[in-house]
Amino acid sequence: MGRLLRGGNTSDFWAVNDVSFVVERGEALGIIGHNGAGKSTILKLLNNITRPTRGEIAIAGKLSALIEVASGFHPDLTGRENVYLNGSLLGMRRAEITSKLASIIEFAGVAPFIDTPVKRYSTGMYLRLGFAIAAHLEADILLLDEVLAVGDANFQAKCINRVTELKRAGKTIVFVSHNLSAVENLCDRVLLLDHGQVVVSGAPRDVIAEYEKLRLALPPAEVKNVSNATGRPMAAAIDTAAFLDPQAQRTMTFATGGAFRMRIELTAWESCEDVVVEVYFYSVFGNLHTHLSTADKELHLQPGEIVVEFFCTEVSLGEAAYNVEVAIRERHAPFSEYVDYKRVGVINVERGKPVHGVFHTPHTWTVRSLLD
Repeated sequence: MGRLLRGGNTSDFWAVNDVSFVVERGEALGIIGHNGAGKSTILKLLNNITRPTRGEIAIAGKLSALIEVASGFHPDLTGRENVYLNGSLLGMRRAEITSKLASIIEFAGVAPFIDTPVKRYSTGMYLRLGFAIAAHLEADILLLDEVLAVGDANFQAKCINRVTELKRAGKTIVFVSHNLSAVENLCDRVLLLDHGQVVVSGAPRDVIAEYEKLRLALPPAEVKNVSNATGRPMAAAIDTAAFLDPQAQRTMTFATGGAFRMRIELTAWESCEDVVVEVYFYSVFGNLHTHLSTADKELHLQPGEIVVEFFCTEVSLGEAAYNVEVAIRERHAPFSEYVDYKRVGVINVERGKPVHGVFHTPHTWTVRSLLD
């Protein structure tokens, strides 16, 4: 069990409570749930980063973890030097690293830059090299935490193929991810966590269906006319945000290039002149991928309840899970100052139209003869 003490030690918060499961040799177990459900805590407990407050963990076999890809890199060392450094931190011997070096570099796709200090790498190159090292570990048990969010769609496919190869080789895998399609494809069994406890365990498709119900049943945020981050009384607040499919049904799962609609309900207690409502889509690494905004026109809120809807003919996002946050801000206020700002949930984007790159770009095309 995992326990965190709140301020003043007056009460306990159990990050993981009364969780018990067995993973058989060669089995791939998926763990899903909302942010803060306890998924990463379980991996840290299994990897002995965090010790359980009570209970016990029994592991039979050599264990390796991809919990924070490339976390052991030194920015002033070259890619090649970091392969040796990070590999040794992950338990590989120097001779083993040398024998796998060419394969690691090829897998990461960073050969032209392997002797460049990694502080000059892009985030994608940095993470690809980190995953490539970890993907070449010789371990019986592999813990994976959101590693399939590394790189573009092509590299993510390469990651999935590599994990699939490890599974076929008889490796035991514990996989934590918001990428539900990857969980369904890779895992034999799935646990759904909610507030540190197992809600349901079973076949991937059945458990994912329960997770969809749980996400759609999240209660709206409590709305009060309180002070915002600046200390001023709030003039307006975000009540709820919901995603709708083309049939107007609530959903948190979409396909690349598919259509969707987002409905945001607000409450204004006083007139708000020239405000902007925006929606931000962040990766699990905190990178902003895209956003929706009312900034192209003036928006004036009158006291009362208001609905703002965004319509998107094609989802311009690649396959991944995204944290979604909504903001109301005054147009000319500093970008970091908001009337209200809320995280509203996680959406999952699955493969629809083919995506090569970071996101799908809506487009049309024609063909004709030069003689026409």
